[in-house]
Amino acid sequence: MAVTAAGGVWLARGAGRLWNGDPYPVADPAVTSQRLDGLTQQVYDTLDVPQATLDPKWPGGGQETDGSGCYYTGLKDLTKQVSDSPPSVPGVVAVSSEWGLKGVTPSQAVSALRRARKELTRRGWKVTRYEISDHWTVLSVQPPGTDDVVQVEAFPYDRLGVVAYSECARYPSGTPMTEWGDPELPAQEAPAPLRS
Repeated sequence: MAVTAAGGVWLARGAGRLWNGDPYPVADPAVTSQRLDGLTQQVYDTLDVPQATLDPKWPGGGQETDGSGCYYTGLKDLTKQVSDSPPSVPGVVAVSSEWGLKGVTPSQAVSALRRARKELTRRGWKVTRYEISDHWTVLSVQPPGTDDVVQVEAFPYDRLGVVAYSECARYPSGTPMTEWGDPELPAQEAPAPLRS
């Protein structure tokens, strides 16, 4: 009888999760952005590109929150999910931290990504993408114990972009907001040696 009751509870929880969808974790966007900034600093350190300088004209967004990819889950919101333009869940955002370097030639970029891949793998990071070809020079890595991803990619005109991003998470009530209604984020610091 106890086994049947336990099975019924397990089934009810599973059905509830299927109906409602998996809840988004709760995370402070400011803390997340600082963590991502630190991850990009770690990756920068492994690139070993002392000739590079910070690109002030980099088109990336610096540190940002974005809820446009944080969709409803679960069967109760199925009509929202199959919409041509599915709505995002209010109060849920992904955080990113992005900056660019200039003065990194294509051959230097290839060497830098190889160095970073070797060192980060040694530190326990997981390589999720590594491509050196005529069309792409890109490395995506995931630090141990998180779903965060850091990507380094070579671009034309001797530029190298570095971006880290988190999974979607619900921000706590009382989170300080900007005048545009986005969670406030601290100033970006990485790559520290180039911001002094």
